[in-house]
Amino acid sequence: MKRQRSAGNGNAWRSLALILIAIVALTGGMFASGHTTPRLGIDLAGGTSITLRAVPEKGQESAINKTNMNTAVDIMNRRVNGLGVSEAEVQTQGEENIIVNIPKGTNSKEARDQVGTTAKLYFRPVIATEVSGGAATATPSPSASSSASGKATDKATDKAGSSASPSTSASPSASASTQGRAVTDALKADSSPSARSSAAASGSPTPSASASVDPATAKLQAQYAALDCSKKSVRSTAGKNAKATEPTVACGQNSGGQWQKYVLGAAAVDGTDVKKAQAVFNTTTAAGWTVTMEFTNKGSKKFGDITGELAKNQQPQNQFAIVLDGEVVSDPSVSQALTGGSAEISGSFGQQEAQSLANMLSYGALPLTFKEDSVTTVTAALGGEQLHAGLIAGAIGLALVVIYLLIFYRGLSVIAIPSLLVSAALTYVIMALLGPAIGFALNLPAVCGAIVAIGITADSFIVFFERIRDEIREGRSLRPAVERAWPRARRTILVSDFVSFLAAAVLFIVTVGKVQGFAFTLGLTTVLDVVVVFLFTKPLMTILARKKFFANGHKFSGLDPKALGAKPPLRRTRRPAAPVDPKEA
Repeated sequence: MKRQRSAGNGNAWRSLALILIAIVALTGGMFASGHTTPRLGIDLAGGTSITLRAVPEKGQESAINKTNMNTAVDIMNRRVNGLGVSEAEVQTQGEENIIVNIPKGTNSKEARDQVGTTAKLYFRPVIATEVSGGAATATPSPSASSSASGKATDKATDKAGSSASPSTSASPSASASTQGRAVTDALKADSSPSARSSAAASGSPTPSASASVDPATAKLQAQYAALDCSKKSVRSTAGKNAKATEPTVACGQNSGGQWQKYVLGAAAVDGTDVKKAQAVFNTTTAAGWTVTMEFTNKGSKKFGDITGELAKNQQPQNQFAIVLDGEVVSDPSVSQALTGGSAEISGSFGQQEAQSLANMLSYGALPLTFKEDSVTTVTAALGGEQLHAGLIAGAIGLALVVIYLLIFYRGLSVIAIPSLLVSAALTYVIMALLGPAIGFALNLPAVCGAIVAIGITADSFIVFFERIRDEIREGRSLRPAVERAWPRARRTILVSDFVSFLAAAVLFIVTVGKVQGFAFTLGLTTVLDVVVVFLFTKPLMTILARKKFFANGHKFSGLDPKALGAKPPLRRTRRPAAPVDPKEA
């Protein structure tokens, strides 16, 4: 019997040592990682949160799947990181939503513009272009060049101003009638590369120009004539829903700050065909900042074909437009077929302009179209106030639980309060480690989850203490009461915590947005509750049950048999001794 008691006591001390070693190890890891505080969410630290919803294109509803959503998250994450934004968070929420959280202290406007630019990236041949709302003036365009070896070379024509914006090129005509004829001829030539080449060589319209104009061309011609890109309402819709396989109109801003309108041919190269793009400062020539592009094998062939066709034509038909979200972001001219697998766009780029264009080229091709559902901006001051309020609420909740334990369980609070502190320490350290590990951010709903968890943890102690009291009421002494009560309390605690964890898991899976923070924290603290009760509360109770204060049922121990209405002590009934045989005596 003595050995069994010693073994039980030894196991209790080992369990306490194990959980304390775990706390020390996790705390050491927290300090070693340099992240000594949990990472705060946008609603507590301040910043901008953008919710994007995937919108299926007609006939492509099945495109919204896990693979494409993960690809979109990866591209958006690289877009934001390409802007130098640190600690931004991009993640899926549900089946068709993506949440982008941009912390304070960064260029959230530029990040929002690039992340929200969700349409696909295309390279389209320029059919016609002029300054919107006025006669066109000739302005040099940025040029694209390539070397036979595949390394980009500088063959730029100078362009004043921003090279990330389209330039003004020679217009077909300022008058509606001749403009319409030129566009019609160009569209017919665009549909037939051989006709376009012969027309360019002869300097005259193709023979088909005299034929009747088909309805689609007439519609596009009318759109181009009526297009006024100087109006924001017009720019926001021009070319947005254009199909890649059809010509379209579009708007873009030129180097002089004027809005330019375009007629563009069908997309010749997709953004997915660009393998890599980067801004490079060219020290060998006077080109300055340039943007170099590397194409995939498939993209290299397509780009070589279209630039070869464009190089045979006269301006503006020797240009291609880089179109992102329906807007022309650059329109370099082409002087030769670019077949080396790489190309260079050069002009009078500034560093920021070159990097912005390279970023869009690298990460501009999303597999899905997204709609911006909501944008929430929280100032750092408001976030600090919300965090302060959350901490006060947590402190009040903890204080009320402690007061309740002191009033109803008295000396047993010596076990319950340290258990709560151990649970709180583990929760804090793990949250701090999860920030850099998986990007977990503590938001306001997550703080609420932690506050609710105080009650869940206290429930586990109460279940155990009440089982012990029940055993004492049956007339048992404290030490056997603890050991008999534990199996019954353990089952109840496990079932209760399993239900809580299941609810948290379901909530985490089916909800969208910040509610997931509540579900995650609730699930984490529920798991930690099981760990603390098994490795700390129960062993500590086993050790203290051997102390006279608790074992003798002191009136302030919370285990006073009189106060609990205990029955008389249970005694073992011994069998009567067998009669002694007289002979043996």
